[in-house]
Amino acid sequence: MSLREQARAWLAENLTGEFAGARGLGGPGREHEGHEIRLAWERHLGAAGWTCLAWPERYGGRAASLEDQVAFHEEYARADAPARLGHIGEGLVGPTILELGTEEQRARFLPPIRRGEELWCQGYSEPDAGSDLAAVRTRAHLEDGRWVVTGQKVWTSLAHLADWCFVLCRTEPGSRRHHGLSYLLVPMRQPGVEVRPIVQLTGTSEFNEVFFDGAVTDAGNIVGEPGDGWRVAMATLGHERGASTLGQQIGFRRELDKVIETARRTGAADDPLLRDRLVRAWLELEIMRLNALRALRPDPGPEASIGKLYWSEWHRRLGELAQAAQGRAGLVARDGELDDLQRLYLFSRADTIYAGSSEIQRNIIAERTLGLPRQ
Repeated sequence: MSLREQARAWLAENLTGEFAGARGLGGPGREHEGHEIRLAWERHLGAAGWTCLAWPERYGGRAASLEDQVAFHEEYARADAPARLGHIGEGLVGPTILELGTEEQRARFLPPIRRGEELWCQGYSEPDAGSDLAAVRTRAHLEDGRWVVTGQKVWTSLAHLADWCFVLCRTEPGSRRHHGLSYLLVPMRQPGVEVRPIVQLTGTSEFNEVFFDGAVTDAGNIVGEPGDGWRVAMATLGHERGASTLGQQIGFRRELDKVIETARRTGAADDPLLRDRLVRAWLELEIMRLNALRALRPDPGPEASIGKLYWSEWHRRLGELAQAAQGRAGLVARDGELDDLQRLYLFSRADTIYAGSSEIQRNIIAERTLGLPRQ
């Protein structure tokens, strides 16, 4: 039996009983949903060996091929399984520790990530260092065998749930830009760490501000050497867009189908201009999938660079289509609650900003992929 068939059968069998209510919970704009049941599901996945598939077997993974990873993420999305709470640990910091961490760090941090027992958040962006990440000002210094961290991070996804944060900070006084930075692993549940939710257009709060005021972590909780944090941080970003993007696109397909169904029900599909936009959205989603498949090659070429820019712009347009399909009824929240298409419209406004704004993505493509001169 192929891994795809195994995953499909396991998900069908296990998204029942106590986990039947977990179907469809979570995701962008809905991370407030079902934390307890999703955390239990995360641990259930880990116990059954369905987390960290790409990791080497010696660290609890399956050393799964890229094809098998894609198959799992597609089946997971098709089963309408809940959004993963452990994806930052599994997909970002875990692979970074595997690649650049010490054996002691692997032994300490990888098992609880794989078992779904410790959740992570990403401490990169700051109020004056968003798209320009090299401008970070959060600082840390060694004192009595521990790093002492002071500063502020912002737009920190799931920080209110996380046990640990990987923090890019400045450890060499007087250093500038990419130099003098370090990559620290900092526990969140301690004095000196304050998390403040950021209320979004949707009324929910999955992003946060995080304030470090003398927070501490052991001297050994640094990945790479002091001052080498930029290289480590870029390695993490290199793991950010992988096989899971194919699962994301199945979610996009589900949203597009709902928009089309709504347009037919409301009569909006009778408008030839709207029909043209719906067809274009369908075609562009097919192109997105083909580009994503090409980008999964060992040497993907320029298509890897356009992935985030392409899907974020497409998804924002889909949000606008969702409003057009609903018509005037989409302007009113019933009983103060947003429906799925209203939430899609509001939250997708952020897609072209977070994880690298469209403007920055275009600059990266122009300068690093096409070799155009800097402005």
